[in-house]
Amino acid sequence: MTGRARVNRDAVKAATQQLHSGQEVDPTTRARAVPINATSSFLFDSTVHAEAVFARTEVGNQYARTDNPTTQVLADRIASLEGRPAGSGVALSSGQAATTSVMLAISTPSREWVVSTHLFGGTAAVAGKILEPFGVRWRFVAPDADAVREVVGPDTVGVWVETIANPSGYVADIPAIAEVAHEAGAPLVVDNTFGAGGYLCRPLEQGADALIHSTTKWIGGHGVAIGGAVVDGGTFDWGADRERFPGFSKPNVRGKSVLETNPEAPLAERVIDLGLSTMGMTLSPFASFLFLQGLETLSLRVQRACDQALHLAQRLGELEGVDHVVYPGLPSHPSHEVAKRVLENGFGTVMGLVCDSEEIARGTLDRFELVSHLANIGDAKTVAIHPWTTTHSGLTPEARRAAGVTPEMVRISIGIEDMGDLWNDITQALRGAVQASR
Repeated sequence: MTGRARVNRDAVKAATQQLHSGQEVDPTTRARAVPINATSSFLFDSTVHAEAVFARTEVGNQYARTDNPTTQVLADRIASLEGRPAGSGVALSSGQAATTSVMLAISTPSREWVVSTHLFGGTAAVAGKILEPFGVRWRFVAPDADAVREVVGPDTVGVWVETIANPSGYVADIPAIAEVAHEAGAPLVVDNTFGAGGYLCRPLEQGADALIHSTTKWIGGHGVAIGGAVVDGGTFDWGADRERFPGFSKPNVRGKSVLETNPEAPLAERVIDLGLSTMGMTLSPFASFLFLQGLETLSLRVQRACDQALHLAQRLGELEGVDHVVYPGLPSHPSHEVAKRVLENGFGTVMGLVCDSEEIARGTLDRFELVSHLANIGDAKTVAIHPWTTTHSGLTPEARRAAGVTPEMVRISIGIEDMGDLWNDITQALRGAVQASR
């Protein structure tokens, strides 16, 4: 029998948060939906007010590069779903923007990150193309506590893991890794994109210090916009080691550090300063509105997709042409027991269909009729791709294999279509690919 994930006892609360958190209804228009604030700038009451807003001593909107009321509702709603108060989240132009801004905010030249080998290719690109040339080192290790313990030390500025790795399905033991990171004086940052807006996992409640999302995926859920988010857990003491994390204590031209400006969420403040104000990784209010629409049905979509993914994973491994199925909900998966402790409500919606050969894998993709062949996951529609030659092709063959990617794998992100229709399409495509390979 396949083990069951924990039931989320806060599911009713989360279902309400995804509809209401972060919004205060406009007292003038009384519009129930969150308005799209399409503006580049905002009026100030006076010169004193303008000065206070720019000094961040008073809450207000400076300029649309850093502030937008629609986008702020999105950021606050995501933070709420991750168990954090308003002001702890930052919405950005992409998941890659979220990753880049967090890594830049924490990094210091001559120090190093400890990063999971089960890593999204875009994250590895930030490491190799942006930070490494500036003297930041990287250690790639398996995402388990013992492996992390062997390499963390006084030069470690952060430990980075994915809740459910893409596409290996490896589930990080977040509580154990967090404990090891903290013993070394380093924060744990989790890419919780596969945690589906906190519905499948809330890493901050398990010891993580910060997390990022690609809101493009399950949060948006409809493949209509690109976006990202950062949530500051508010637990890590960035001022305890000022040499390791100088950016948090260094005063700005007004004489205040981010620890003083926003003591409850200093990492979020750094991300606003670097990601939005400095680098302009700004999310459009139109995209923010689309993500807010997606959030309203998050739990419904994700639960259905998870249930269907588990059912399909249990059956697909029995078919001719399939060597095995990679899915953390299966007892055969190496992190299944960890998944039962770390995840709730389900084991995710993404699986790896490992075929008997690369020819069969490619042939299956070429024969899908209902399943969409594209580079995305977390969509309401079922989508698939060949990671070896596409999403992870920027990694060396050795790094791809270390991340759980092989030439024989087809990554499938299960959507909310009829289960029978999905089964029929996947099996006809696989059957045709097997026959063609003979």
